[in-house]
Amino acid sequence: MSRLIYADNAATTQMDIAAFEAMKPFLTNEYGNASQPYAFSRKPKKALQDARETIASCIGAAPEEVFFTSGGTESDNWAIKGSALLNAHKRATVTSAFEHHAVLQPCHALERSGYPVAYMWPSREGYITAEILKEYITSQTYLTSVMFANNEIGTIQPIKELCAVAHENGSLFHTDAVQAVGHIPVDVHDLGVDMLSASAHKFNGPKGVGFLYIRSGLKVMPYSDGGAQEFGLRAGTENVAGIVGMAVALKNNCDALEDNTRYVARLESRLVSLLESTDIKYVRNGGANRLPGLLSLSFPGADGEAILHRLDLTGICISTGSACNSKNTEVSHVLQSIRLDDDYAKGTVRISLGKSNTEEDVEAILKALMKIFRA
Repeated sequence: MSRLIYADNAATTQMDIAAFEAMKPFLTNEYGNASQPYAFSRKPKKALQDARETIASCIGAAPEEVFFTSGGTESDNWAIKGSALLNAHKRATVTSAFEHHAVLQPCHALERSGYPVAYMWPSREGYITAEILKEYITSQTYLTSVMFANNEIGTIQPIKELCAVAHENGSLFHTDAVQAVGHIPVDVHDLGVDMLSASAHKFNGPKGVGFLYIRSGLKVMPYSDGGAQEFGLRAGTENVAGIVGMAVALKNNCDALEDNTRYVARLESRLVSLLESTDIKYVRNGGANRLPGLLSLSFPGADGEAILHRLDLTGICISTGSACNSKNTEVSHVLQSIRLDDDYAKGTVRISLGKSNTEEDVEAILKALMKIFRA
């Protein structure tokens, strides 16, 4: 196997060294419980406060609007279940058919409890437009949840417009921004969202930690009952080290956002240019407004899983657009939602480049693909 080429940054990212170094004291010497009143707990307590302020500044929020969680899945579950169950008169939820399962499964749980959920189908380019939302939203819609950027095809949704439609119809608006935060500009107050979910490991922070933005004044049910942590809404001793690492990683990414975007976009353009210079037949999924560096490529007549494993044998990590189980291979729900032809959908892979990738990586990926399709 040649050197590792990691091109699956939409799945997880390499942790920044600065974030790791910032975490170390709170894993060793400064291990005090931030909830305790004695002097030994002052540094962990201040670290939590500083991290909350740092994260808030990165997304245009106030510190008291940032709530620490164990990651994107918890944040999504909390936003959906913690708000939708509050109003006995407005019980409906509207979401999209190509959300991450961290949104879809909580919505299915609501349905099992008797709360109606409507699933919007995106356009073939992978967008939920204001016009689409207007077809689904009603006066009974209490919560609208649409992801900021799709994790498989990378399309960035018109969140500000969707939020406006939701509010015009008396609905709260939540966005799963796990793929967006730290990679594209996000300002919660400018967007007008009521809740926003994020996960540290998607922007070079540690795994197992994330946050939920909850607009000031908005009432939600506590995620867990117990102690008074997270303003009494999420009981449990805080993961101080993880939270500190998350704040450092997000700040570093946001400070270098423009440079990172230009660099990754250049790598993406290079890969597309190289691919176009070959006779390999493919289509790229999604519209023009996509996350930088994320390419969903469909090769007609091919097998996405086979492509993944062939690349893996050469030390290249990518992902597939298909979900496998022990009995059969199913086309991913995202590709189904954009009505991609089965012949293309089954041959879909996702290449997601990041700031740690190089032009040499891109060229190696292209050469490996050429060996597969010219074998």
